[in-house]
Amino acid sequence: MNYEIKHLDKFRYIEEGSGEPLVLLHGLFGALSNFKDLIEYFKKHNTVVVPMLPLFELDLLHTTVGGLEKFVHKFIEAKGYENIHLLGNSLGGHVALVHTLKHQQRIKSLILTGSSGLFENGMGDTYPKRGDYEYIKRKTELTFYDPATATKELVDEVYDIVNQRTKVIKIIALAKSAIRNNLGEELNEIKVPALLIWGNNDTITPPFVGKEFNRLIPNSELHFIDSCGHAPMMEKPQEFNEILHGFLTKLSRPVPV
Repeated sequence: MNYEIKHLDKFRYIEEGSGEPLVLLHGLFGALSNFKDLIEYFKKHNTVVVPMLPLFELDLLHTTVGGLEKFVHKFIEAKGYENIHLLGNSLGGHVALVHTLKHQQRIKSLILTGSSGLFENGMGDTYPKRGDYEYIKRKTELTFYDPATATKELVDEVYDIVNQRTKVIKIIALAKSAIRNNLGEELNEIKVPALLIWGNNDTITPPFVGKEFNRLIPNSELHFIDSCGHAPMMEKPQEFNEILHGFLTKLSRPVPV
C-alpha cells in the first residue's frame, strides 16, 4: 500500500482519514510498513498520522530521545493537532512517553507497544561487521515470535542501515540515549488514559516491562498478545487493532453525569 508523503516545512508525514488524530511513532529500525495494517484499519475512524522521525538527520548532539521528542513537538505544533491519541512502538514509545510528560494538555490518550523507557535489550552487545547479511537476518528475526514475519524486504532495510557507518553511529547514539533516559520515577505523573499492548514473547522489552509500565502509569490497562514478539501491530495486526479500537471507543463515550 502506497501512501502520499506530505510535506510541511522540514516535516514529512502521512495523513490519512478524518477524526481525532492518531499519531504513530515508529522505532529505531521502523518504517511505514510497520503500520500498514493499523493505518488501513483506523483511517476509517481517525486522522491517522505518521511523521517520519529524523533518526539519521539530526546532528549527533541531538540524536537522542529528547531530540526526537522536540522534533515531534514542533511537528504537532505546526499541524495544530489537539485531542491526540499518541501511539509509539519501541523507541517511538519512549519518545511518546517523554512528549506526554511534557505536553499532557493536548494528549487524549497514550498507547505503548514494546516501548523502551524502563528496560530494553538492544541489537546485542556487539555490532556486526558490515556485510554480514545472515547476522542481520537473525537479529531482525529476533524481533518477532514468528521469524517469517522478518520478510526479505524488512531484512534488506535493516541491512542497508547498518552498512552505512554514519547511520550505525546514530543508531548506537539513540540506543545509548534510550538506556540513559529511564523514566521510572516520572511515570506516575502521566494522568491521561494509557493502553499497553505487549507481545507475550517479546525478547527486547519482555513481558515484565509491560507489567512494570502498568504498575507505574496510574490510569493504564495492559493487554498481552500470545505468540507475538516486539512489534504486535505487525505480527498480530487483527488482535492489536481490536484491542486499540475497543480502547478508543471507550474513550469516545460520553461520561455519565
